Amino acid sequence: MLERSQGWLNTLLMLNFFLVLVGFAGFGVALLSRDTWPGLWQGWLWLWQPLWQPAIGLLMLGALVTGARNWWQNRRQD
Repeated sequence: MLERSQGWLNTLLMLNFFLVLVGFAGFGVALLSRDTWPGLWQGWLWLWQPLWQPAIGLLMLGALVTGARNWWQNRRQD
C-alpha cells in the first residue's frame, strides 16, 4: 500500500513539475511580448495567485518531503 501511494505521489509531482515548466515558458513568452500582446501578460499575472504559486509551492514541498523520506530510509538501512 505504501509503495502504491508513493508511486501516485511521484506521478503527481512529475506532472506538477511539467506544469511549472510550462508556466515558466509562458512567463518568458508573456514577458517578452508584453508590449505587443498586453493581454497575454495580464492573463499570466491573473493566474499567478490561484495556479502558479500553489504549483511552485507543491513542487518545493514535494522535493523536501521526498528528500527527507529518502534520507530517513537510507539512515534506517545503515
